[in-house]
Amino acid sequence: MKEQIVKILAEKVPSLTEAEITELIEIPPNPEMGDYAFPCFRLAKTLRKAPPMIAQEIHDSIELPSYIQELRVVGAYLNFFIKKDVFAETLLTQVRADRFGSSDEGEGKTICIDYSSPNVAKNFHVGHLRTTIIGNSLYKIFSKLGYHVERINHLGDWGTQFGKLIVAYKKWGSEDAVKEKGIEELMRLYVLFHQEADKDPALEDEARFWFAEMERGNEEALNIWQWFVEISLEEFKRTYKLLGMEFDHYMGESFYRDKTDDVVKRITDAGLLSESEGAKIVDLSEYDMAPCLILKNDGSSIYATRDLAAIFYRKENYHFEKCLYVTGQEQRLHFQQVFKVVELMGNEWAKDSLVHIPYGLVSLGGEKLSSRDGNVIFAEDILLEAISKIKEIIEQKNPELEDKDAVAKHVGVGAVIFNDLYNQRIKDVSFRWEHLLNFDGETGPYVQYTYARCSSILRKIDDFDASAAVDISFLTDEASLGLLKELSRFPAVVKDAANRYEPSVVARFAVAVAQAFNHYYTVNRINVEDAAERNARVLLVDITRKVLRDAMDLLGITCVEQM
Repeated sequence: MKEQIVKILAEKVPSLTEAEITELIEIPPNPEMGDYAFPCFRLAKTLRKAPPMIAQEIHDSIELPSYIQELRVVGAYLNFFIKKDVFAETLLTQVRADRFGSSDEGEGKTICIDYSSPNVAKNFHVGHLRTTIIGNSLYKIFSKLGYHVERINHLGDWGTQFGKLIVAYKKWGSEDAVKEKGIEELMRLYVLFHQEADKDPALEDEARFWFAEMERGNEEALNIWQWFVEISLEEFKRTYKLLGMEFDHYMGESFYRDKTDDVVKRITDAGLLSESEGAKIVDLSEYDMAPCLILKNDGSSIYATRDLAAIFYRKENYHFEKCLYVTGQEQRLHFQQVFKVVELMGNEWAKDSLVHIPYGLVSLGGEKLSSRDGNVIFAEDILLEAISKIKEIIEQKNPELEDKDAVAKHVGVGAVIFNDLYNQRIKDVSFRWEHLLNFDGETGPYVQYTYARCSSILRKIDDFDASAAVDISFLTDEASLGLLKELSRFPAVVKDAANRYEPSVVARFAVAVAQAFNHYYTVNRINVEDAAERNARVLLVDITRKVLRDAMDLLGITCVEQM
């Protein structure tokens, strides 16, 4: 319908392209104002007339096609009223289409997504959830559009912090304590190092020495380091399993340590490397940026060097269309520097292919988290707490529910994920139990409950035939049309989320569909006696259920059949 309206307007408004008209067309907030509206403000300057006058002139020049019930001027807007039966049938056909919401636009193209990437020997705390949840959702969104996606976990498993840990372990740790307590003991040692280093700065020199030994291949240093990596991965994978997430590659910074010499050579050959106080840098002052440090004054690499090596490795091995980096906004400058160095080395593809996707801070009750100070909330504990609280609600409201543990897991974990993704990623997120576990608000449990309600209705209808012809007259009421309109947005929502790297678009769509469905369910009886009406009503329930499931899947959330 929108495409047809665009073609009509393009004939009457030659100063605008069809693409520009498409961007301008709006859906009125109130159905009584029409199904589509075309604002005429933009035409006022070129036509030198008042927008309402322009709207009236366009109105008078249009001969109504058969599918338009009415064309009305409302101020500066030209409002189109589509015949309800035509509109309902058009929307229903769209929503029932095979692979609804999917696309082939990414066919033959690869996208690399670098996300999660926790630091080895540090807790996977609640702050790591943001990159993990956002990255996983983007993987699903781009896959929905036909892209091949490489999910890369670029573990923070190399750097001076391991020199610190080796010093702390040798001075205050023991093999038995690490074996018994695992990453908890490693964190204790890490925090203790910083406390002692504040009193004895010489410890920092010892840490730098041990990291330099790691880079030189010292067997003792590397054995301790490898042990710490294995302990950490065991915990990380337990959390990923709880989240229902996987990765194609666990390729941390250490994977690229034998590739940094080549990077340094390529930068040198490009005439970009210079010396500053004994360190090797790329001067970026021409681009209003601080220099990009490539080698420290002791000759050891830094994370920028390893990020550069990773970019070239991924380009040469995966031939990516885009490489996305989902990290906190505090790393914005770092990626600007790294991407600029890649570009200055003569790689024009860097301008469009390398994308940093920043996000805001995360807190528990408004308190910022810091691993150095030991103020840490484990991500696993947050997820298990959410599951436990949902289990309590189930015991109170539906104690006879089958598979209570599985339901509690999917709803509890889903609530945490949805709470993160509902707001724009650049905004800060606070975990507040009273909000994220609410079954009545704009939350994961609310959407989950709506999906379960759809499933419950379908279980009670024995003779529903999804392939049967539909009597559209039963789907032309305001509530049915409102729900169909929301559902029909799904393909555009998926594309918009991908274009903006913004999963919140999908989360808000899921809430809008749930709200529209619950209104539809309130004002319409579903299981009526008339077979034709019943089948039409149930069909709308069925396709709502499918779209809600697909939308929640794009967020990384598994829907439950009963609650």
